[in-house]
Amino acid sequence: MELSNRLKTIASFVTKGLCVADIGTDHGYIPIDLVKSGKCPKAFAMDVGKEPLSRARQHIKEMDAQDQITCILSDGLNQLPQTEVDSLVIAGMGGDLVVKILENDLEKLKEIKEMILSPQSHLEKVRHFLHDHGFLIAKEAMVKEDGKYYIIIRAIHGKEIYEKE
Repeated sequence: MELSNRLKTIASFVTKGLCVADIGTDHGYIPIDLVKSGKCPKAFAMDVGKEPLSRARQHIKEMDAQDQITCILSDGLNQLPQTEVDSLVIAGMGGDLVVKILENDLEKLKEIKEMILSPQSHLEKVRHFLHDHGFLIAKEAMVKEDGKYYIIIRAIHGKEIYEKE
């Protein structure tokens, strides 16, 4: 299984050794790549839709990763196995939806060590959310794929520090 450049970049932002939950997993490619490469010992593929989750489950089975990846039908973070997950990946959806997913379960973000976010639109709303809720952008990249630019952010707990001159 070969990831696109965008998905490779998203996967590269995940810290080695963390347990990841891919929210809105769609096809399950990111969790598969993370566990098969040995970067993550365990992952969760989560989606609100039964069809995408079924597709992810099939890909996970084809790659013989069902012992390491659990599929969960969930609206956003509702069914997140909070005590097991260290890293969230939320990619491939609009910034408004990314913010809504995060705002709906703010309490669950307290124990998360990092979030890898790649909103398709309204990046400014995602940035405002992060700033307003005590996250800082630790890493950021822009990837061009199929004629479109994608921003990928790694956010961690903390505040930006601005120096005045």
